[in-house]
Amino acid sequence: MIGPPGSGKTMLARRLPGVLPRLTVDEALEVTRVHSVAGLLPPGIGLMRSRPFRSPHHNVSGVGLIGGGSVPRPGEVSLAHHGVLFLDELPEFHRPVLESLRQPLEDGHLTISRGGGRLRFPSRCMLVAAMNPCPCGWLGHPTRACIDNADAVHRYRGRISGPLLDRIDLHLEVPAQPPASLHGGDPGESSASLRLRVEAARARMIERQGCANSQLGPRRLHLMLRAEDGAIPLLDQAATELGFSARAYDRILKVARTIADLDARDGVVCDDVAEAIGYRVLDRAS
Repeated sequence: MIGPPGSGKTMLARRLPGVLPRLTVDEALEVTRVHSVAGLLPPGIGLMRSRPFRSPHHNVSGVGLIGGGSVPRPGEVSLAHHGVLFLDELPEFHRPVLESLRQPLEDGHLTISRGGGRLRFPSRCMLVAAMNPCPCGWLGHPTRACIDNADAVHRYRGRISGPLLDRIDLHLEVPAQPPASLHGGDPGESSASLRLRVEAARARMIERQGCANSQLGPRRLHLMLRAEDGAIPLLDQAATELGFSARAYDRILKVARTIADLDARDGVVCDDVAEAIGYRVLDRAS
């Protein structure tokens, strides 16, 4: 999420576990095992029922984020297994630390090797990150002027590598919120209602293919799209003009398939693909 200070990025991220499907028994057991190994199981809790939310500071070390140490312990990415890993002020994290996320995000697990053997920790989590649009934070703000030049903005955004951005499905702009929106107005859809919609979409995925859309390989993904004529050529044209990588191309298709599932539709239409392309803000900006 990209937006100026006060746009509510952190608040949005903290609401995510409340709209995700409830943990299954198997998922709850996996989450409980990870937190038990780390010594973080809450007292009196035999089985964790809530999806974890982890938000490490941007000064976190590679060991703290990924895991390891002389006595290997799970890091934040494993403690967020089946939950949300939130990285606020993403460009402020150390570049090597961020790059170490690429493999566990891709594979859903990581292996730590030591002289005494190898340990495998799970890491299938939802990565959510937030950043300002520029170093000063006010680029594009309706009332505040940005003091950074184009080179400063480019360097700031360049702290995040292309391969890491490719592993983030949605790049969203969060505009500054007027004070009136913080106390009153339309409350919008409740988290409970959103969760029901998400659970219904997840059930459609499981019934159709036995797994979530995010876990589909390229071959099965194309079989499960059931795309209408024109949907794939639309993405091909956008990929040519915007230079999407092969990984970004597949992730756009997974997002389009998920949009169709949320709307309870059997196949992907052109509007689904166009909407998914629109969520790649940083790809389009570059």
